[in-house]
Order: sequence, then structure tokens, then C-alpha cells
Amino acid sequence: MASDISKTKKRNRELLSEAGLRNTSQRQSILDIIRRGQGHLDADEVYRRARRKQPRLSLSTVYRTLQTLKELGLVEEVHLDETHHHYEIKASNEHHHLICLGCGKVVEFECPMSVQMKEEVSKEQGFEVVNTEVRMTGYCPECRKEREVSDAGK
Repeated sequence: MASDISKTKKRNRELLSEAGLRNTSQRQSILDIIRRGQGHLDADEVYRRARRKQPRLSLSTVYRTLQTLKELGLVEEVHLDETHHHYEIKASNEHHHLICLGCGKVVEFECPMSVQMKEEVSKEQGFEVVNTEVRMTGYCPECRKEREVSDAGK
């Protein structure tokens, strides 16, 4: 696992270098925060966590860095709700999200049907589909239990 992280950091440095960008402590810190936070962090949360180590970091720097990392394909911008974007490390496999309406928990899952659907839609519509994004909302097991207890008490 440690060697995978080391390889990932090395690859991140290479991608930044190829793009003509320096691997600054701020960029590396933001990438690390997203990786350790297991993704799905919004820019404000990335900013709060990064400021613990770099108190002089500005919110605008976080936004610019996230945009740059997104353009380089290192992070992905995910739309989990209507109010703002969340960020996660760009995954090698396509995955989708379950979002709990009670606690906000986000669960990633893979759906082989989306690959098939992408192929069929491309073929039928002549449309080059490059990505699918499935977002399902509902209640996680814990919130379902709380709702059942609450409903039983009525």
C-alpha cells in the first residue's frame, strides 16, 4: 500500500511537471487531503483541512489548484447535490454514487450495466459517450433504522 502511494505521488509530480507546473507543497497537500479524505470533499472542506498545515493558504488558491488538478485529470469534480461540487481522486474505473438523504453519506459502487448502456446508446444514437454518471439518493441502513424507530413512535 505504501509503495502504491509513493508511485501515485511520483506520477502526480510527473503530470504536474509535464504540464509545466511545479509540484508545490500546496498542490501536494491538496491532493493528499482529497486522497486521505477518500474523496467527496467540497472546496471549503479541502480549504479547512489544508489550513491546518498551511495557515497562509487562501481559499482562492484552493479553487485554482482544484481547477488545475481537474484539468490535468488528477481529480474529478463530482456533482452530488445541487449546491456545490465535490472532488475525488480520478479513479481508473468508472464508478457511481449512492447518497444518503439523512446523513449525507456517499457510497461508491460500480455498475457493469452502465458500460453496456454506454455502448448501446452510442451505437443507436451515433453519439460518442465518454462518461456516465449515476447518482442515486435514498437512506443508508443507519438512517433507515432511525426512520423506522421514528415512524414507530408516531
